[in-house]
Amino acid sequence: MAKVRSIYFCTECGNESPRWQGQCPACNAWNTLTEEPKQATRREKRSGAAAVMTAQPVQLEDVTGSETLRWATGMRELDFVLGGGIVPGSIVLVGGEPGIGKSTLLLQAAARLHAAGRSTLYVSGEESAAQVRMRADRLNEAAGQVTFLGETRLEAILEATTQRRPDALFVDSIQTVYSDDLDGAAGNVTQVRECAARLQRLAKETGSAVFLIGHVTKGGMVAGPKTLEHIVDTVLYFEETGQLDHRVLRSTKNRFGAAEEIGVFRMTPSGLEPVLNPSELFLQDRTSGVSGTAVAAVIEGTRPLLVELQALCTRASYGSPQRVTTGFDRQRLALLLAVLEKRAGIDFSALDVFVNVVGGVRIAETASDAALVAALASSVYDRELDARSVFLGEVGLGGELRPIGQIERRLAEASRMGFRRAYVPARAVPAAQQGALDIVGVKTVGELIAQLFGP
Repeated sequence: MAKVRSIYFCTECGNESPRWQGQCPACNAWNTLTEEPKQATRREKRSGAAAVMTAQPVQLEDVTGSETLRWATGMRELDFVLGGGIVPGSIVLVGGEPGIGKSTLLLQAAARLHAAGRSTLYVSGEESAAQVRMRADRLNEAAGQVTFLGETRLEAILEATTQRRPDALFVDSIQTVYSDDLDGAAGNVTQVRECAARLQRLAKETGSAVFLIGHVTKGGMVAGPKTLEHIVDTVLYFEETGQLDHRVLRSTKNRFGAAEEIGVFRMTPSGLEPVLNPSELFLQDRTSGVSGTAVAAVIEGTRPLLVELQALCTRASYGSPQRVTTGFDRQRLALLLAVLEKRAGIDFSALDVFVNVVGGVRIAETASDAALVAALASSVYDRELDARSVFLGEVGLGGELRPIGQIERRLAEASRMGFRRAYVPARAVPAAQQGALDIVGVKTVGELIAQLFGP
C-alpha cells in the first residue's frame, strides 16, 4: 500500500513546506506549521491531460455589468460598512467571538433581503432547523420566510445553491463545512481553504453573494489559514465594546469600499438595532469635574467619530513606573511621555500612567495625540479641562503639533455634537468657520499646555 505523503501548511500565511519546521520560512512565525495529507493536483487527477482554457481574454470596455447596483440589506450600519450594500457575486467573511451575534446579524440580513424581494438560502452546520427557528421567532423580522438548509457537506451545499440560484447564500460556519474530495476533518487548513475557494468560484460564476461566518482564535483572528482572508472580497469583524450590549462591526478588508469602516449595533432581545449616532454613544457617560479626560476626533474608515480619552497619573508605588493602556498603542504612549518630559518639562519618571479609550474603541491613527497630551497634563496638574473642547493634531518628536487629514470633517462632527472650542495645529486652521466652533491654532505641546493651564 502506498504511503500517504504529507505536507505542512502555515496557519498564518498559508505557505507550504515539505517538512515540519519550528519557524515558518515565509512569515517567520513560530509553531504555526500543521500537517495535512498531500492531495492530488488537478493535473494529476486528469492523468496528464492538457488543461482546457475555459475563459477568453476580453477588453475591459466590452465588459458589461460593472454598473450593477448594490443590494441594500435594510440594515443601515451593515450597508455602510459594506460600502453601500451587497455587491452581487462577492464573498464576505464575518468573524467574531462565540455568542457575539454573528448568526443573528446574518439571519436578520437574510430576512430583510427576502422582504425586499431577494431570494436567500441560509445554510447552518452548527444548528438544526428548530434551533434557527427559535432565533427567528425572537427577531422583529419576517425571518420565518428564509429558506434553510442544515448541511455541512460542500457538494450538497453547491448542488442546492445551483438548483435554487439564490441572490444571497449564508454559510454558518465555514469551519464546519467539508468536501468529500479531501481527506481530514472539517475545520482543518486544507478543508477550510478549499471549501472557501470553491464557494468563491460559485459566487463569481452565478452572481450570488456569499456570506461566510468564521470562528476566531484566542488571538482574535479568524481560525484556519491566513489565505482564507485573501480569498474573500470583504472581511468583517464583530467586536464587543465597553458599552454593555453594544457591538462594533469593523471591516478590515473591503475590495468594494473603505477598509477600517465601522458600524455600531445594540443587541436587544428582538435582535440587533443600529446605533445611528456613535459619537453620542461613546460620549454619553462623560462625568464633569474630573481631571484627566479629553475628547479627540478620529476617523474610522470614512466616518468621523468623537471619543473620550482618559489618563490617570499617580505616584509609583514600586521602583519601576507602570505604563498601562487600553485601546491606545503602548509604544505611542511612551513616545508622547518622552516628548512631554523633554519639550514641556513634565516629569513622568516617578509616575504610574494609565490610559483608557472609553467605549472599547481602539485608536490607531495619530490624530488623537493632542487629546492624550491634554489629558495627561490635566491629570498631572489635577485640573479639569473644558468639557466642550475637542483636541486634534499629531505630536512630533520636536514637540510640534502637525496637521492631520480631513480636519474639516472632524470639526464638523464636533460642531454637530455641541462642542464650542477646538484646539488644532496652527498650520491646519481651516479658512472657513466650522459652525459655532472657536478654533484655536497651536504650534507646540508647550503652547497647548500653557493655553490650558497657564505658563
